[in-house]
Parts: sequence; structure tokens; C-alpha cells
Amino acid sequence: MTELDETGPAPMRVNGTVKWFDPVKGFGFVLSEDGGADILLHVNVLRNFGQSSVADGSKVKLVAQKTERGVQASEILTISPPEGVQTTLTDIVELDHEEIANSPMVAARIKWFDKAKGFGFANVFGKSEDVFVHMDVLRQSGLSDLAPGEAIAMRVIDGKRGRMAAEVKAWETIIIADDSSSSD
Repeated sequence: MTELDETGPAPMRVNGTVKWFDPVKGFGFVLSEDGGADILLHVNVLRNFGQSSVADGSKVKLVAQKTERGVQASEILTISPPEGVQTTLTDIVELDHEEIANSPMVAARIKWFDKAKGFGFANVFGKSEDVFVHMDVLRQSGLSDLAPGEAIAMRVIDGKRGRMAAEVKAWETIIIADDSSSSD
């Protein structure tokens, strides 16, 4: 067995696609666009990016490190939702997508989410209402699951049966985007 020097092998920037990720197991794998071995993606690396899950097929830019156990992601730089994923929810399909995109993102926390049932609810900060969150909206947003208490940002619409999320993002990704635009 070869010992790594103190600095270890140089980190590599990788563009890839999430092969699969299981939040219950706490890990998954990414396929590099350049080929090679699968890259281990641990939930702690994902949490450092501000998410607790990622949808299969999502595009990722990450920093990877060769280790004695193989190639592992050490930092997520960006995550883009899987291409071609569209919701079948009539509440959203029938709406003007530009209008949804121009509606404000609101801060919320997940009250509960049941992946097996395919839905859950979030509480908008400062309001007592519950907002319905559907699995299709998560997939379309590049997420695969949500944990109780998880902070998110979402666009909320009036659906046929009440208030519902039309888009969901990890809270930290919104903060990063806002911080970078205000440094001018």
C-alpha cells in the first residue's frame, strides 16, 4: 500500500452526472463526462453544498480527490436538475412558466416529506400556512428528498387544492447566488 504525501494527489475539477444517490444510505455515485471510475459522493459533501439529496441524472460540477479507496467528491460546485424532467401536475402545467419564474422565492422549512408517498408540506417563514410540496417539483428542481427542518427557498402558487410549491431550491444555493450579485 502506498502512502500519500502530506498534500496528497492534486484535486480534479469534474463535470459529471449523478448515477444514483440514496439519502438513507448517505452516499451515491457520479459518472464523469471524461469517463473513468465512478466518483463517490458522500452526503456530508452534499450537505456542505446545502442539500441533503440530489436527483438521479442531475448534472454536477465538483472537485474530486483520488484516495486509497478510489475517487471521491470533496466539494460540490454546482448542481443542475436532470434535463427533460417535467411535472405532470395539472396545477403547474397549466400555468405560465415565465410568471412562475418571475414570482419571488420565499424562505421555508420542511414540516415533513414522505418520499414513498411522493409529497409533504413546508412552512413559509413568518406565515402560519402549510404549502404542499410534490415529488415531481423536487425532481424538476434537482432534488430527490427533503428532511424535516431542512431550510429551502421555493416559489409558491395557488393550486387547485391550495398553496403549493412550483419550484424548490436548497436555501444555501439561494444565499450564494444573492451574495455573489451584491459584491459589485
